[in-house]
Amino acid sequence: MAPGSGFRQSLAWLHTWAGVLLGGLLLAIFWTGSLSVFDREIDRWMQPDTRLPAPPSEFSLDQLVLPHARRLAQDAPVWSISLPTSRAPTLQLDYQRPHQDAVRRHINPHTGELLADQGSWGGTRFIFPFHFSLQLGWRSIGYWLVGAAGMGMMVLLVSGVVAHRKLIAEFFTFRPRKRLQRSLLDLHNLTGVLVLPFHFAISLSGLIIFYAIYFPGVTQALYPQGRAQLQMEALGNYSRPASGLKADSASLDAMLSSAQEAWESSGKHAQAYFVRVWHPGDRNAYVEVRRSHAREVTMNADRLTFDGTTGELLHQHSAAPVAGVQRFLTGLHFIQFDHWTLRWLYFIGGLSGCVLIGTGLLFWSGSRRARHKRQGRIGARLVDAICISTATGLVIATLVFFVANRLLPADSQWLDQQRAALEGWAFYLSWLLTLIHAAAYPEHAWRRQLLSAAVLAVSAVALNALTTGDVLPLSLFSGSAAVAGMDLMLLVLAGFCLLASRRIRLARVTPSPPSRPDRKALPRA
Repeated sequence: MAPGSGFRQSLAWLHTWAGVLLGGLLLAIFWTGSLSVFDREIDRWMQPDTRLPAPPSEFSLDQLVLPHARRLAQDAPVWSISLPTSRAPTLQLDYQRPHQDAVRRHINPHTGELLADQGSWGGTRFIFPFHFSLQLGWRSIGYWLVGAAGMGMMVLLVSGVVAHRKLIAEFFTFRPRKRLQRSLLDLHNLTGVLVLPFHFAISLSGLIIFYAIYFPGVTQALYPQGRAQLQMEALGNYSRPASGLKADSASLDAMLSSAQEAWESSGKHAQAYFVRVWHPGDRNAYVEVRRSHAREVTMNADRLTFDGTTGELLHQHSAAPVAGVQRFLTGLHFIQFDHWTLRWLYFIGGLSGCVLIGTGLLFWSGSRRARHKRQGRIGARLVDAICISTATGLVIATLVFFVANRLLPADSQWLDQQRAALEGWAFYLSWLLTLIHAAAYPEHAWRRQLLSAAVLAVSAVALNALTTGDVLPLSLFSGSAAVAGMDLMLLVLAGFCLLASRRIRLARVTPSPPSRPDRKALPRA
């Protein structure tokens, strides 16, 4: 045995089984992370009333937002106002009244009209949180599972590099006309090497973002007074209790203007993106104004806090160098800055991760299916079904989520669940059905689920045209880039699913070429 071959074999074993155990979870994280790159565009598709033209350069929060906030959320302890951008062209008002669920309402920045409740969480409130928390909030278990998957991804990357001795040669090797298993392995190796730096950077930065959850001892040692001290010193979260005495509010427009002048005088990009009013209508009200990070990678923590009744500046914060590094890595991971070329590269990089994991799962299940069937291993059949449902099943669940958005009436309610929650239930239930289907029909599950995904993708495009009137050619040439892009990507996905299904079908009907005899075993003439 060559030196180091045993080490490589052990890492190959680690690579295989870590991939099998964590592949489904990693695929869900990479898939939703890829979609989150365009989460606001998904919002426009799923919330038709928000498909507005670019917002005006100047608008008044006092005139457009405050009247609605005072009427809808008079007793809410906090009002959060997201300012419009080219990607999210509405004013967003978020609030939560006592003993009620959080509410988001959209306001037309051109007219001040309060738009109807969209009844959908869309990309920013369902897909994006799923990416980093799996929508599991109990004891932060979702964050811990994602953190474990992130560590597992780094182990997979390192073990994969070491296990493959001919890494460079494999990068230039892709044989799509070979038998399916060979083509899958080639594609797995190609996507693993091609975007290796991106996969490593995105996994490492994802772990660093939530360091306070994974390493609470560090924050406890640095901030002995607890989370409040961390929020104040590291993130600049000023706070003071409500007085219980009513008072008139100062102008939000004046505070916004003062904040932008202060940032401009310090040489920073002087554009705000978020305003939060604490204890509205109270004498101790205060207003937090956050600086935009649309023109920089770093998701900066720059904010100014004003007295809500006098407009006086109470607190000013900029991140310290160490916190700035963490905020830079956060921005690098979440790509909230405006750079469309990088945004598309992130999207392609995320999808390459999905292909990397999906081909690995398909290769593993395909190479062992016949042997497991002969041995009658029920556990292996279940693992195979999980591999299928976490690959094609996840795509189907996402497409059902989109289709349900276009089919459910605006006032839908069932078992005390509002329309937005019903969309989420459609996602989870359809995902569960793909698992049951894969367990019941393992021989044909990959191909049939790919065909189902293609039908659902085309149906989503057709339903969008029927329910909103935004037919693809019209939206493409009328400036509705978000809607047209979403429809085009759905059609591309349908085409990819059809091609993959056809490739699997051909592999099933085409017999494998006979193995060549070993020349050493042949008798000499």
